[in-house]
Amino acid sequence: MTARAADRARYDRATAQLDAPVAIVDLDAFDANADDLVRRAKGKPIRVASKSVRCRALLERVLAREGFAGIMSFTLAESLWLARSGFDDVLLAYPSADRARYAELAADPKLAAAVTVMIDDPAQLDLIDAARAGGGEVVRVCLELDTSLKLLGGRVRIGARRSPLHSPAEVAEVARAVARRPGFKVVGIMAYEGHVAGVGDAVAGHPLRSRAVRLMQAAARRELAERRAAVVRVVREVVPDLEFVNGGGTGSVQHTAAEDAVTEIAAGSGLYVPRLFDNYTSFRGRPAALFALPVVRRPGVGVVTVLGGGYPASGAPGADRLPVPYLPEGLRYDPQEGAGEVQTPLLGPVADDLLIGDKVWFRHAKAGELCERFDTLHLVEGDAVTAAVPTYRGEGHTFL
Repeated sequence: MTARAADRARYDRATAQLDAPVAIVDLDAFDANADDLVRRAKGKPIRVASKSVRCRALLERVLAREGFAGIMSFTLAESLWLARSGFDDVLLAYPSADRARYAELAADPKLAAAVTVMIDDPAQLDLIDAARAGGGEVVRVCLELDTSLKLLGGRVRIGARRSPLHSPAEVAEVARAVARRPGFKVVGIMAYEGHVAGVGDAVAGHPLRSRAVRLMQAAARRELAERRAAVVRVVREVVPDLEFVNGGGTGSVQHTAAEDAVTEIAAGSGLYVPRLFDNYTSFRGRPAALFALPVVRRPGVGVVTVLGGGYPASGAPGADRLPVPYLPEGLRYDPQEGAGEVQTPLLGPVADDLLIGDKVWFRHAKAGELCERFDTLHLVEGDAVTAAVPTYRGEGHTFL
């Protein structure tokens, strides 16, 4: 029996009394992935990206482990909810225009101490000030650096279009604008190199493309390491007591951790290891988050139909955004139908071994987005479900 077949047998036994659709997290794999992230971080604390987990119980589990500290959230409403739930170090990774939540933040000493907001433009300070509604608490601010690699005098750009602050001088100017502004304090710098951390460099069947990605990423790491260090130097001239410099992501943990200027690493997807993280040479994780759909039809030889399945991931549309049929091995989508809204046909000789009611296990393309489809994650240890915990959705929250 292969390792994957053994996993299928375990998951089927563990969920034998649960009707599909059902979602699980294999805690043995989750914990092993957490250990691997810590190993690669080489002593620097890992701030957990909540968008890649979206389950309070699992955030608590990983933050209880040595090597993890703090949360990187994705909306201001989520940030305040987490702070009220007892998480005392929440960095909002994206600028917000949520005026009502800014008013809550500025009026509550506990929230203001626990939550740090992201800016990359003084106009965002204007919005916060206009939303204060009399709240006088100092708002903790993090500045985001654009990490994109610019070539040919800026005519070629590689990387996500996030912050407009690219040069040390630009970041320092915004730091000075915050320092001049009553009611705000710069406490950190964030720089997420998505073109390194979030792009696989070993795409199956595409050796030339993979080689090009590796060359690009090596160049991007060198350029960013120099520029990030320069940014930190000039910002510390304005803010000597800067608390943190955050960088990285699951795919670049060990590279970012090697930079002296970086004080902490961000990671989250590496806990669940969705399918998009199969294409890396820098690490190998264990798939920890899966969902099962039930076989409801057998339309013909070599075909079964499962209920649901159309759970595409965000990003540029493409086949890599679809969940992948994982267990049993050997199933594939019908190219004429793909993953359906209500039903999904799956092809392959192994389909003939499946019976009505059997489970087909899938891996989502991305990590936390799976939790937007399920209210509950069933936690598997060995071949038993040992707990059932709510996702954000299960607690009544869909923040985006």
